Amino acid sequence: MQIIRDNPGRQVLKSSVVTIGNFDGLHLGHQSLLRRCVSLAQGERPVAVVTFEPLPQSWFSPESAPARLMSVYQKLDFLNKQGVQLVWLMRFNQALANMTAEDFVQTVLVKTLDAGEVVVGEDFKYGQRQQGDIETLRQAGQKSGFGLSAMPMLEVDVQLASSTAIRSHLASGNLEQAAHLLGRPFRMTGKVTRGQQLGRKLGYPTANIRLASLPSPLHGVFAVRARVGDRAWQGGVANLGTRPAVGGEGFLVEVHLFDFNGDLYGQRLDVEFVEKLRDEAHFENIDDLIAQMGEDERQARNCLNFERQNSKDKHGL
Repeated sequence: MQIIRDNPGRQVLKSSVVTIGNFDGLHLGHQSLLRRCVSLAQGERPVAVVTFEPLPQSWFSPESAPARLMSVYQKLDFLNKQGVQLVWLMRFNQALANMTAEDFVQTVLVKTLDAGEVVVGEDFKYGQRQQGDIETLRQAGQKSGFGLSAMPMLEVDVQLASSTAIRSHLASGNLEQAAHLLGRPFRMTGKVTRGQQLGRKLGYPTANIRLASLPSPLHGVFAVRARVGDRAWQGGVANLGTRPAVGGEGFLVEVHLFDFNGDLYGQRLDVEFVEKLRDEAHFENIDDLIAQMGEDERQARNCLNFERQNSKDKHGL
């Protein structure tokens, strides 16, 4: 899959099928757009995704930026597995914010991607101050020679599949509903970094991840599964937050893997969230903290064992 960041100043594809959006989380609604693109391409035309980094809302209002549902790495990895040939990771800045709707169509869709078909959600807006909408895009397509598919928002069991709804479910600890709209369990990924190694001293060594994109949609203590690369998933418990019990600084994801003994420093760790156990808390002394960590492990093991058995029962194993 080809990835471009800035305007290459030339045509990079021919008669492509293009979809445009933030695609944060790449939930079931986003996936329906991608399936439509692949269907229109019929294996004969390239599929291109135009997305933005940083997200426009984060650039306009960094103080009220929405929680990120996936990192850039996760987004590109997911798109690569969907049969996408090119991702234009547009750098959202003042120049892009000032681009008129007409210039966006000509620069991005016509001159660079040579769009034959464009697939977007029915509420799609584009261009300076969001002056462009479905009707102006349809007119531009008639003039420039590309077709337009404006797809309705996807409803999943009377819920609209949206990044906003997923953020709300995650914030309330409803991981099951978030996974329902994502089409998969919610995951985070990042490289393991060296920390204070306090967990090791307390008998609970952790793999520490600093998120590339903040704010985080999750805070607290969770039962998780984690893996490195294509290795098997392992159960564990994760703390996401500022670690008030030990005077921590900065947001950190700490993952304690059960029955694991090895060095994960520098490796990319995928973390899949199963159930929220509790919020972060302050403890008066280390003994109380250690006792709570033991209780967290007990609850997480029970949760993961129950989920594993439930999955076996569902599939008749």
